[in-house]
Amino acid sequence: MTTSPLVRGRRLASELKELRTAAGLSSTELGSKLSKSRMTVSRLETAKERPNVADVREVLDALGVTGDRWHALIKMASDAAERGWWEAFSPHMGERQQTYANLESGALTICEYQGVVVPGLLQTPDYTRARTNWARIQGNHPPRYSSEKAIEARAFRQRMLDRPDGPRYEVVLEEVAVRRLAASPDVMSAQLRHVADTAEHDPRIRVLVLPVRVQIADNWLPSSSFSLYTYPDGDPDVAAVDTETADLIYTERDQVAPYAEIYRRMRDAALSESDSIAVLRDAADEVLTRDEKRAHGT
Repeated sequence: MTTSPLVRGRRLASELKELRTAAGLSSTELGSKLSKSRMTVSRLETAKERPNVADVREVLDALGVTGDRWHALIKMASDAAERGWWEAFSPHMGERQQTYANLESGALTICEYQGVVVPGLLQTPDYTRARTNWARIQGNHPPRYSSEKAIEARAFRQRMLDRPDGPRYEVVLEEVAVRRLAASPDVMSAQLRHVADTAEHDPRIRVLVLPVRVQIADNWLPSSSFSLYTYPDGDPDVAAVDTETADLIYTERDQVAPYAEIYRRMRDAALSESDSIAVLRDAADEVLTRDEKRAHGT
């Protein structure tokens, strides 16, 4: 699959709504022309669920859409109706990770800001296991959630970066996420070394550490972690905002723009690539040193 069904569905919904509005019809009036309910039209225009291609075809015919535009929108509907590989892991991997796998599918670039933990696309299996086990203790996973399935699914997501046409990936990582223990010292140290090694040897992956003692332009401060996605073929840019209980997905230009701007400011304030790698390696050593001192009571 070379597209994100979620993003393609959002684009389809927007175009269908524009066509209906241009025809001077309300959703109720279009539903009457189709002998369908207003809710059928509303579901297509809000992308709340996977579109029915037959319904889309009927809408296009009712609105008099023909030629290349008709074929392009039918193709868009078919793409949006596709089932991704991540659905095979449902419900064991959780809806939130499925959403990110969907957004990553077909992305041209991914830029991420992480304030607390190492991002999923760079996590080692041991680190993922530690974080998912803790999330289960906190009650943040559904009953059938499987840590091992989540680790397997995350490995699928990470392989996406290795595709010949895979996206360029960049992350701005808070120094807090590097210095603060989010797993046992040995797991944390290995995780930080993995991030440093990956950033050093993969030209398509860029890791930038944002120091605690740094001023971001105009004192713009992020309120949560988030990711930005761009796509080919005219699909909209996306901002995915990570909150405590859900992920907010924005595709409207005026909603995405503030996140793109604050990301730019944080990237400008972050350490260089080489200095960031040095901080990651230093933190990996420091974690083990602190652990040894605790073990000896010093």
